[in-house]
Amino acid sequence: MPRFMLLQNFEGGAGCDVPMYEWDPQDVEAHIRFQVDLNAELDAAGELVDAQGLSGPDLAKVVTADGVSAPVVTDGPYLEAKEFLAGYRIVDVDSLDRALEIAARASAAPGAKGAPIQQPIHVRQIMAVPGSDS
Repeated sequence: MPRFMLLQNFEGGAGCDVPMYEWDPQDVEAHIRFQVDLNAELDAAGELVDAQGLSGPDLAKVVTADGVSAPVVTDGPYLEAKEFLAGYRIVDVDSLDRALEIAARASAAPGAKGAPIQQPIHVRQIMAVPGSDS
């Protein structure tokens, strides 16, 4: 079965113009509960490979190396909030259509005052290495 990575940036989407850190605590809790429940449902169906939220860009490091000298490690990147990756899901599903269905559900996660956030979810197939089992 093909695997897909569903990428979520920090941007809220068309239905959410208020950053999560400004939401009422019960709205944050409902949003997180939605994510946990969706992951549990996908796991029970055998479709979830992994799902993680990521730390903010203030904790990110960029490593550059030439393979000879000591690597250069810098802070950042300092992108606009809408440009940084906030989390991902990896799903192992029967088809692209199923991956898109899951992405649509994730896009409609509840936001401030329970409104669907309409967050853009980037869906990309994970390319298998010849001879591997993935």
